[in-house]
Amino acid sequence: MPEIYFVGAGPGDPELITIRGKRLLSEADVLVYTGSLVNPELVENSPARIKVNSHGMKLEEMVSLMVKHAREGSRVVRLHSGDPSLYGAIVEQMQELRRAGMDYEVVPGVSSLFAAAAALKTQLTLGGVAESVIITRPAGATLEKDEIESLSEHRATMVVFLGTEHLADITSRLRCPPDTPAAVVFHASWPDQEVVKGTVSDIALRAKEAGIERTALLIIGGVLDPQHSGHHRSHLYS
Repeated sequence: MPEIYFVGAGPGDPELITIRGKRLLSEADVLVYTGSLVNPELVENSPARIKVNSHGMKLEEMVSLMVKHAREGSRVVRLHSGDPSLYGAIVEQMQELRRAGMDYEVVPGVSSLFAAAAALKTQLTLGGVAESVIITRPAGATLEKDEIESLSEHRATMVVFLGTEHLADITSRLRCPPDTPAAVVFHASWPDQEVVKGTVSDIALRAKEAGIERTALLIIGGVLDPQHSGHHRSHLYS
């Protein structure tokens, strides 16, 4: 049985962690969490005797910490925000753990993507509107070049992570029609959640006027306005 667990904390609301994830938190001896991205209530409620905020830690330092405690017989939980498979940077951690001969397990979580869809009260896939979802991010410090222009040509719902600080640049490069519905969801599922709706042509300005500058998702597509986007009733209920 592994003694190191990568656990998805969910999007923010502490009740949106999985039952398995919550149990592992309650059994943790050592908790290594991703700073302000994880709701502090989850950290505070864990009885772990050692709690470490990984913000600013180097990969080798963090992995060494987990390996040390696991070898001493402690149960280590590495708590990631959302679901760790989306921009969670877990593969390099797992590679280092394998080199150290350590076993581990990954427990999925609720992504902020799904919390944002819930906040918008819509589906990400919708009959007659969009049958696919594109998840992407803009170029930045850790990505030299992105594919936003080409990806925006597809008739799909497009979700942009890690782009709040670059909304004007992102939307100016989109190749979908400027009147395509768009929304920015800040802190999905947190108490201060905020939703701003508009179109590709004005969503960046609307988000700026609302004071949203970080920790938000940009969602683009007809699913945000199904009534005017060709939505047809699902055959499931016909």
